[in-house]
Parts: sequence; structure tokens; C-alpha cells
Amino acid sequence: MKAMILAAGKGTRVRPITYTIPKPLIPILQKPVMEFLLELLRRHGCDQVVVNVSHLANEIESYFRDGQRFGVQIAYSFEGRIVDGQLVGEALGSAGGMRRIHDFYPFFDDTFVVLCGDALIDLDLTAAVKMHKEKGAIATIVTKTVPLEQVPSYGVVVTDETGRVKAFQEKPSVEEALSTNINTGIYIFEPEVLDYIPSGQEYDIGGELFPKLVEMGAPFYAVPMDFEWVDIGKVPDYWHAIRSVLRGDIKNVQIPGKEVFPGIYAGLNVAVNWDKVDIQGPVYIGGMTHIEDGAKIIGPTMIGPNCWICSGATVDNSVIFEYSRLGAGVRLVDKLVFGRYCVDKTGATIDVQAAALDWLITDTRRTLPSQEPAERQAIAELLGTDG
Repeated sequence: MKAMILAAGKGTRVRPITYTIPKPLIPILQKPVMEFLLELLRRHGCDQVVVNVSHLANEIESYFRDGQRFGVQIAYSFEGRIVDGQLVGEALGSAGGMRRIHDFYPFFDDTFVVLCGDALIDLDLTAAVKMHKEKGAIATIVTKTVPLEQVPSYGVVVTDETGRVKAFQEKPSVEEALSTNINTGIYIFEPEVLDYIPSGQEYDIGGELFPKLVEMGAPFYAVPMDFEWVDIGKVPDYWHAIRSVLRGDIKNVQIPGKEVFPGIYAGLNVAVNWDKVDIQGPVYIGGMTHIEDGAKIIGPTMIGPNCWICSGATVDNSVIFEYSRLGAGVRLVDKLVFGRYCVDKTGATIDVQAAALDWLITDTRRTLPSQEPAERQAIAELLGTDG
């Protein structure tokens, strides 16, 4: 069976990570999220995968290449153009990307699967495809039931008693919600659906194709399924995904490294005197990271490879990407550190350089100037000693 992974978006809601990392390459404990999707597709017999790319397309193509080492075949559909020797992405939307592939050559010649490239899922895809075929559907959305209070964060799918899609609600209030079944971005299509997508223009699956199918009365169904699904569409979602993995809530994601103490995992050649640091799991520490004596780390926390945590620093419920250095006495609570940026769990960003914090949270590859203790304390207080 054939599949498509939607990977052309800019990932604006996951900035600052997506300034330099495309969403499909966002790491879940050092492993890109799209790699998990390829593993899922392979397990369920989908071994021919086309990926539409646009923003930072080279990064995606360079990592996954032809898919051989992942047990699948991969081809790429680039959406954009070259300006002054540089690739400029011009995404065509999720449905427009499907149509572009079809117009190039009719790749989708039988039932096929489309997945958004920004979620961790553990779904019985074979069962979903079977239900799609049993209903004689031209299009099927795999939905998931969420608690009513979570409905305002998602697109809601409204169906009749047979599962046929009647309407959509985009992030309705709790009072207005007509359903608790949400769109997971997992779709199953028949090739005929491509006839309803215009060529050469931006067109969206959820916002344009699906309403058209409902209006036409097409055989368009929703299949509710109970499965693990962690969306990483926004910074808070990514936060939740990392915490869920560290706590063992997501079955198909293993914590890498060696479990040196219960709930404490370390990569290769971590420099730390375990007797002189306070570490409370669950915590992951990447390889070649240095933790100085007197540091305190409270989980759930992920510290990437090649980091340096100075003496007296505290990292509490935070995510720190590779090559990050935290100065002495820094206290990070509920923060995500990525390069020159420090982001809280709501996604609000502190520009480290603009806030004169670039000595305090910086690149481990840089040589730092000396700082007076009083100056260090003043900047630490500016960052927020209580998070």
C-alpha cells in the first residue's frame, strides 16, 4: 500500500525550533518524529511513501534520503522555486500537495494513507483501512475521542449514526461542541478523491476538500479509534510529548541511553559525578554532556547531547537542546532552551541576546568571558529565579 506524509509546512506554532529544524525532524529524545511515522507505515505494509517538502526541504531529504535504511521507499515532491540560487518554499496546502504528485504521475492508483508529519501515533492502521473499505468510503478520517474540556484545542468531526461525516467544527467552545471526536490528521483515500482537488493552486484537506465532500454528499466517513496520539503542532504539545515519553506513557517510544539509576537515563560518555549532583527522574541526559558538581535536575526533564550544566544551576521540568550551556546559579523551571532562545511552556519566547542573557544560556562551543558574581546574580534574577 502507498502513503503520503505531509511535511511541507513551516511549523510556525513550534517556533523557535522550526527556524532551523523542519517539523518532521523535531526530535523526540533524539529521534525525528517522522521516523516513528515511517516505522508505523512499514509495520502495516505501506512501503512506498511520497513526502511533500517545502520549508527546509534539504534537511528532510538529507536525513531520510531514499528510505532504504528505514525499510521503505521514499520519494519527495518539492513545493517551491529557486531564487538567487536558494530554495524558496511555496507550499501548496495538504490537498494541493496530493494533487501535484498525481499531476506529475498517477502515483495514487489504489487505496492510500495520508499522515500529518507532526504527531506520534500508535494506531492499528490495518484495521482502519479495513473499516474504510467496508464502508465503501472515498475518504475516511481517523478520529479520536477526547475529554470534553479538551475539545476547544482541536478540529471536531460531526457524524451521523452510521459514521458518515456531516460537518466540522474548528476549535469550538465546550458549550458549542457537537462531538468529542477530533480530527487526528490521519486520512485514508481512494484515488477518485483527487478529482475534487484543483490543479496548480493551494488547497487544504481539512478546510476545503472535506467541506466539498460533505456538500456533495460523497461517501465520506469518520472512524473513531482508541490509540495513542500525541500532536506536536505547538510548543506546549511538544512539551507534553517529551513529558509523556519520559513518563513511559507512549508505548512505541523507548528512552535511549542506559538507565544508570531508576528513571535516570544517560547517553554515551556523560561527564558527571553522580554522588555530587541532585537528579530526580524521569530525566534523560544526552551523550558528551557535562554536569558539574552541585547542579540540580528535576524531572521530567530532557537535556540534549553536548550540553554543559554549571555548578549551582537548577533544571526543573524543562527541555534543553544540544550544545546548550547553562551558567552557574541559573534556575530554569518549565522552560525550553533552543539555541539563543528560551521558551516557556506556553510558547512565550525570551530572546537570550536581546535580554542580555547570552552569557547565561549559550552555545557550549563558544568561549565565554568572565563575569562578576553580582552581575551573574542580577541576570539570573532577570531570567526568573522561580521559573
